[in-house]
Amino acid sequence: METTTAVAWLPVCHTTDIPADGGACALVEGEQVAIFNFARRGEWFATQNLCPHKQQMALARGMIGSTGETCEPKVACPFHKRTFSLRTGECLNGDECSIQTYPIKVEGDVVYIGLA
Repeated sequence: METTTAVAWLPVCHTTDIPADGGACALVEGEQVAIFNFARRGEWFATQNLCPHKQQMALARGMIGSTGETCEPKVACPFHKRTFSLRTGECLNGDECSIQTYPIKVEGDVVYIGLA
């Protein structure tokens, strides 16, 4: 039997607060969340802002792009160049570390983050 978890959608910013094909950080329930506007793909993503490699709050300033045959959306830490899937949080460099991802939606000009 599959269980479902209710998601609370919290408004965190306006679409104009996040640069096209870039990211910015928002404080959500006391946690720094990196929000990415992947305009080239027409998609939005949200992850923790903390890079697990050196424990720096830096991912919102990372470069976004795609990798592999599946064109997996990714973010690269601006300091350590570790890359993480924007969908799953998996480290794409083969490291054991990963990052938290969050559900995200845009309604009108408001960006919402989903918390369980």
